[in-house]
Amino acid sequence: MKRYLPLVIIGVVLVAVIAGALFLFRSKSQDTAMPFAAGTATPVVSTPVAAPNATPENKITPVATSAVVTVEEFGDYQCPPCGQLHPEIRKIEQEYGTRIHFVFRNLPLTQIHKNALNAAQAAEAARLQDKFHEMHDRLYETQASWKDDPNPRVVFTKYARELGLNVDRFTRDLDGPEVRQKLKEDQDLANSQGVTGTPTVLIEGRQLKVEAINPEGLRKGINVMLARKTSGH
Repeated sequence: MKRYLPLVIIGVVLVAVIAGALFLFRSKSQDTAMPFAAGTATPVVSTPVAAPNATPENKITPVATSAVVTVEEFGDYQCPPCGQLHPEIRKIEQEYGTRIHFVFRNLPLTQIHKNALNAAQAAEAARLQDKFHEMHDRLYETQASWKDDPNPRVVFTKYARELGLNVDRFTRDLDGPEVRQKLKEDQDLANSQGVTGTPTVLIEGRQLKVEAINPEGLRKGINVMLARKTSGH
C-alpha cells in the first residue's frame, strides 16, 4: 500500500487543482455577465447612453420583493449623456417604485462645462426649500437652453420663481455655506471612490460598467441586487 501512496496523493492533488480551475472559470464567467465593474471604482468619462432595446426577449422583468436597493448617480447638469439618462432613470423610478432609493450626487465637470457648477448650486439652493427634485428635473429638461448662456443664474432664478421658491433666499443660498458644504461632500465622496466622470452609477455601492449605463443595464443591476437582498446574500 505504501508503494501506491504517492500515486494516491498525486491523484488527490490533481483532482483538487481541476476542481479549483473549474470554480475560478465559473466565477469569472459569472463576473463577465454581471453589469458591475470589477474591483474598486474606476475613473469614467462621459459616455453616450445607449437606446433601450424594446425587443421582448431583451426585456428585463423586475424581481418581486419588498427589499430596497440604493441607486446613486454622480451627475453633471450640463453633461449631454446625463441629460439623456435622466428620463430613463425617471422611468425606472416609476417602474420600481419603493423598491429603489435614488440618490443624486453632484459632480460638475467645470473644466469642460462652464455652467455646470451654477446649475448644481441652483439645484442645491432649491433643495433648501424642498424643491430639489423639481429644479433637478427642470435643469435636465431644459439643458439645451441654458448650457451656453453667458449668465445662467438669470435663467435659474426664473425657474426658482416659476417653482414658487422664495427668490431672495434662493439667490442668497446659491453661494451660501450649506450649498458649498453639500457640493464639497459630493466631491469628496467622488474622490474617495475614484469617480472622475459623468454619468457614473452605483447600485448598492457597486459601480456599473460604462457599457451598462443604459436602461437595460440599470434594470439588470437593480434586479441582481434585489435578488441578492431577497435571498440574504
